[in-house]
Amino acid sequence: MIRDIPAADRPRERMIQAGADSLSNAELLAILLRTGSTEESVMSLACRVLNKVGELRGLKTITYEELTAIRGIGPAKALLIMAGLELGKRIAVSTGAGRAAVRSPQDVANVMMEELRYLTQEHFVCLYLNTKNQILDRKTIFIGSLNSSIVHPREIFKEAIRKSSASIVCIHNHPSGDPAPSREDIDVTHRLQEVGRILGIELLDHVIIGDGRFYSLKEKGHFK
Repeated sequence: MIRDIPAADRPRERMIQAGADSLSNAELLAILLRTGSTEESVMSLACRVLNKVGELRGLKTITYEELTAIRGIGPAKALLIMAGLELGKRIAVSTGAGRAAVRSPQDVANVMMEELRYLTQEHFVCLYLNTKNQILDRKTIFIGSLNSSIVHPREIFKEAIRKSSASIVCIHNHPSGDPAPSREDIDVTHRLQEVGRILGIELLDHVIIGDGRFYSLKEKGHFK
């Protein structure tokens, strides 16, 4: 039990003394959970939760129902975990006090990688930029397998017009972790390029996010 661990080795005390980055995933989760039960320490519970969901990748996409189905995780603990995950996600993609500027595929990856890399479904996201390539807004256009009938230019450019965007960047993830484009990815990109030219709103890039890797269709020569 936690009370049997020397004070200097307990997660909270170690976090105060050495900082959060010195703690393991299980120790950080134990701090969020706060307590275990009469039969199980909070550290044991945290380890069991991580083993059950498949470490951080599984925790990133877990649902409230899946969490509360784990023995020892009630509604309050499930909500604490989900709130912590959501805060982490928002911090990871936050633009800070000013607006993030997108000048390269790496900039796009910096903004979107942590949000998209662990998702188990494809998410198609658009960044709406001003004349300085600063992000005005972003919107998830659809969730599901990419095809030209679902990714309709109307939905993408409607928001661009509403925001008076000078240009857009499209991003989607590959749950397989491999960001290499499919034929459909390339076809959708060409279609969006054509519509953008007609409307005077340039498609700057289409970036595919994998697991820690990304692929720029513009950088790799797929733009017309």
